[in-house]
Amino acid sequence: MKSATLVFVLAGAALIGLAVRSGGQSPAPPPEASTGFDDLSNGFSDPDRRKADQKFFEEIEHIAPDGLGPLYNAQSCRECHQTPVSGAASQVAELRVGHLDAHHFFQNPEIPINHGAEVIKDRTLINDRAICPEIQERVPETETVRTTRLTTNTLGDGYVEAIADETLLKIRKQQCQASHGKICGQAVKVPVPESEGPDRIGRFGWKDQHASLLAFAADAYLNEMGITNSLQKTEVTTICNPAVATSIPNSDPAKITEPNSLPDPTDSNLEDIDHFASFMRSLKAPARDEAAAATPDAKHGAEVFTKIGCAMCHVDTIVTGKSPAAPGGPGLHPDAVENRTIHPYSDFLLHNVGTGDGIAIAVVEHFGRERVEKRLREEGASAADVQIPIGKAEDECSESYQTAVAEGEKHPKLLRDTLCARNKVRTAPLWGLRLRSRLMHDGGSVQLDEAISRHQGEAEDVTDRFEKLKPSDRKALLAFLQSL
Repeated sequence: MKSATLVFVLAGAALIGLAVRSGGQSPAPPPEASTGFDDLSNGFSDPDRRKADQKFFEEIEHIAPDGLGPLYNAQSCRECHQTPVSGAASQVAELRVGHLDAHHFFQNPEIPINHGAEVIKDRTLINDRAICPEIQERVPETETVRTTRLTTNTLGDGYVEAIADETLLKIRKQQCQASHGKICGQAVKVPVPESEGPDRIGRFGWKDQHASLLAFAADAYLNEMGITNSLQKTEVTTICNPAVATSIPNSDPAKITEPNSLPDPTDSNLEDIDHFASFMRSLKAPARDEAAAATPDAKHGAEVFTKIGCAMCHVDTIVTGKSPAAPGGPGLHPDAVENRTIHPYSDFLLHNVGTGDGIAIAVVEHFGRERVEKRLREEGASAADVQIPIGKAEDECSESYQTAVAEGEKHPKLLRDTLCARNKVRTAPLWGLRLRSRLMHDGGSVQLDEAISRHQGEAEDVTDRFEKLKPSDRKALLAFLQSL
């Protein structure tokens, strides 16, 4: 019986490795997505628009009049996304912390600043920089859950954004069936900007906290650079902030506006975050090393990758659906990322593979208080709803309950579902893997075989099969990974 089950699981992995198509599309073979590291648009934006968007993405921000800080990690988007071109990943990591309460529920940290005069709450991010010394964040001994998270790659994310929710749910269903429930990715519905429609399944960030590149940009602008915008209007702290201008446009270089980033009436009323999102949507997907991919070892390694079950989560081929991108000014062509075949080697779902960092999504940090409160009102929820009583008949974090949520049999709830995912991480897309010197969500692995061996939890059986590979098969698998 055991060997028959193994054959079924491996057959399922091979099935999931085939193209997964968004619903409602024509049967004609979709074109391949644009790939490369030439710093050119994938077709989403015209050359002039692309050039303008990239300038915003790479711009160095200042305290005044830009509004950098008061707490921040970087001075530009490019600072954390630049290997080998703007928008890619880097070695930069951020620090996140928290603690468990007496009932073992995760709680966001409380970080005192300004000699204890103010306490930073509602976020798990600890900023490494500050514009004045008295507000520098430091981790108290009470915050015992700690992790680092590597910068994610945004190359190809315009295509990822266009993947239909139904496609991700189909992948999840195939996983669950093929593995008899051993491997089931969690899909969390998250808010998107009103211009982009209703909530969607998250797919960006290590916790799938965003489904929209515009929301992703707004989050990073506030929490990584300290710059407020239309989607994230509230400063983390105002201590040390420059004076706020009383007139708009602000003509005083020593003052700032609030929000810091305002629509530009001379540029189609676009904000900085509109340019950031447009730039990321225009990024080509990472290209493979074609010479390395053509070697016998790499070709055999691709077969081993599927055979041992890696393709169950690291799905090699997906077909995109319709892009949710709002107009966002002239020179844009969302259809350029629609109905395209991509090879991300990810299911963009959350899994417990034994390396989860134990940090829940701090919803106010990522979505803004106004949007979170609106979402909770729509759900009829409160913070108390997420506290799952010990001994409850049906554990709301169980796979069966989350399956019912994913399939629409039970209502999604942002607080509950994100808390349930605190020990899970998004399946890392493996396209562009050869460009990373540090691996896994925390950068704690530097060798490919070491990173594979760290996979436990849902991936325990796959890791066991990897450890039992013949040396020639292991060598081939690593050659395949090095070609991505």
